[in-house]
Amino acid sequence: MIHSPKGIVIAAPRSGSGKTLVSLGLLAALRRQGLVVAPAKTGPDYIDPAFLGLAAGRPAVNLDPWAMRPDQLRALAAQQATGAELLLVEGVMGLFDAAADGVGSTADLAETLGLPVLLVVDAERQGQSVAPLVAGFSQWRPGVRVAGIILNRLASARHERMLVAALKATGLPLLGAIPRRPELVLPERRLGLVLPGEVAGFAAFLDHAAEAMGDFVDLDALPALSAPLPPGGKPPSPLPPLGQRIAIARDAAFAFLYPHLLEGWRAQGAELSFFSPLADAAPAPDADAVFLPGGYPELHGPALAAAGNFHAGLAAARDRGALLYGECGGFMALGEALIDAEGNSHAMAGLLPMVSRMDRPKRVLGYRRLLHDSPLPWPAGLNGHEFHYSSARQSGLPPLFEALDAEGIRQMPMGAVLGRVMGSYAHVIAGA
Repeated sequence: MIHSPKGIVIAAPRSGSGKTLVSLGLLAALRRQGLVVAPAKTGPDYIDPAFLGLAAGRPAVNLDPWAMRPDQLRALAAQQATGAELLLVEGVMGLFDAAADGVGSTADLAETLGLPVLLVVDAERQGQSVAPLVAGFSQWRPGVRVAGIILNRLASARHERMLVAALKATGLPLLGAIPRRPELVLPERRLGLVLPGEVAGFAAFLDHAAEAMGDFVDLDALPALSAPLPPGGKPPSPLPPLGQRIAIARDAAFAFLYPHLLEGWRAQGAELSFFSPLADAAPAPDADAVFLPGGYPELHGPALAAAGNFHAGLAAARDRGALLYGECGGFMALGEALIDAEGNSHAMAGLLPMVSRMDRPKRVLGYRRLLHDSPLPWPAGLNGHEFHYSSARQSGLPPLFEALDAEGIRQMPMGAVLGRVMGSYAHVIAGA
């Protein structure tokens, strides 16, 4: 019987240092050794958790120190680690990088959970100055303990000897030094890493990553550096379910779902069913709520435009009084048309008088405090985030949300409501 799971956080001085590579490789390597490792991701990320879940053989969960209260973070971490020997949490951006209000960093999460940090340092073009870099990160915040170092992308054996010698002055354990190899790189897209199903040879990549961790990292030292998780306690009330019977779109076009929301709805007695718009499936005919999550509808415009059963099923749900709610890509799918980056127009469900366009030269990104007075059965105040390159133009409909950014600066009203059909670009995470 497994008792008292431990945890560790994989972080880095900056984005692009190799956190995802190391996290995936460690999960796969430890799994091969027979350890049960539970994966988690810091912050509002959908794509990394999909990779982490595949590597661990069990779903990952998001732990968001900006949008979630400390008691929710501790409860989710304890729940995720149930039945596991180790909770491995991949960080976000640099260790101390946070939202514009200074809240929500990987360091915040590590301190809240009392977990040590394994710092992944990109060794490319790095010399002896790696020592003060690491020393600075390890001493910057008293409540955050850097327990060990992994060097990534070493150029040669000589390069490794130089950095290892320099790091001795820090007194921190060096768990491994990974050479630069082309097979240890995942492709990227404008919204981050591509989904696992879109990576040709992902299984081969995972094998390479696991082998690299086994060859170049002291795996036996990892559990010893980890720390016990704090007691979970009683979690705060989750967001109420959208209905008693919720039909949820789930496929490559609508893949951005937070597991903690779905589990919270199930725990409150809601019945969840799933359907694929790309397979021209309709929501369950007895559903009293339909949820269209975010994803990449712009990459599947022709298939969605031709999905007559999907469109008819949404219209039938509206006509029987079901609540229809779309987030980001799901919001776009509720409109009349989607114009892709090449200027091609694709017919959508037509339930909101709106046309969305892939026309943003720069991404819209950030946390949002959301206020609403709508048919959504959620608290009036919500926490969420925005991340998109498209715009949606509609007129004459009330917005779904009033919004503030992380600094409390008022944003343009978001989304649209037409009866019990509604949506916006916001991805809702938790109650405020």
